[in-house]
Amino acid sequence: MGSLDGYATLVTGGGSGIGFGCAQALLADGADVTICGRTESRLSEAVGRLEKLAAESGGRVAAIVADVTDEDDVAAAVAKAAEPADGKLHALVNSAGGSRHMGPLHMADVAVVRETLDLNAVGTFLTIKHSAPRMAAAGGGSYVSISSHAGRDTFRFLGIYGAAKAAMDFLVRVAADELGPSRIRFNSVLPGGIATEIMEGVTAGGPVLDSYHRQTPLWRFGTVEDVSALVRFLVGPESQWISGQLFSVDGGQSVRGSADFSAFARMAYGEDPLWQMLEEQSHAEGDV
Repeated sequence: MGSLDGYATLVTGGGSGIGFGCAQALLADGADVTICGRTESRLSEAVGRLEKLAAESGGRVAAIVADVTDEDDVAAAVAKAAEPADGKLHALVNSAGGSRHMGPLHMADVAVVRETLDLNAVGTFLTIKHSAPRMAAAGGGSYVSISSHAGRDTFRFLGIYGAAKAAMDFLVRVAADELGPSRIRFNSVLPGGIATEIMEGVTAGGPVLDSYHRQTPLWRFGTVEDVSALVRFLVGPESQWISGQLFSVDGGQSVRGSADFSAFARMAYGEDPLWQMLEEQSHAEGDV
């Protein structure tokens, strides 16, 4: 691996989970890393954990509170990350995302649907919009979006999340086409099941974890390091001929099929008459 010394980078959603792991990987190789997120206390804790690594690697770490669905916040975060390189940016890892809904499409609240699309699709659009000019000024750069296996293959009861991630991936591919002449590379990483804080309900055990294991040829759940190692490669000079690609990091799950989240959806909708009707019909067909 080549050094990332002098790289000015921004990691959205960098206060925890995959985003924090990506910040660690970039910082360990000498990059100047700015993390952003919506919760100041979480960012402060993350910076405290990263400072020792920064001292060892020679990189710098900073944080700024920012919501990726707010254009002014995104512009400010990009500007903050570009400060060490006189206003230029070399890489952006877009790890801010998530879902506000788990359940059948026909039972989703439209406000929750819009929030999920905003967080993933609009957040991707805004980070592309504000990072691209600064990466072009640097002579090129790398944009890596943390998407999901759910954006490529259907997951029952995660349809809104999957649609939002599919939109994210499409924007990344179009950006790769449009901004290639500026030597900016755009790629998406599609994790499968990764052991982070938000997945503790799965990794603790139960039918959803069992479903993941059945559908994953390499059997085990993934780690943050499984994802961040690929992100580090896509940010660095070793991947300078790679753009417009969607990379699954899922232990082979995408060659089999999706995990079954019906146990979690049942907890949220089990008493609803519509859900009970769906359950009866699914049992009759042998699906649940």
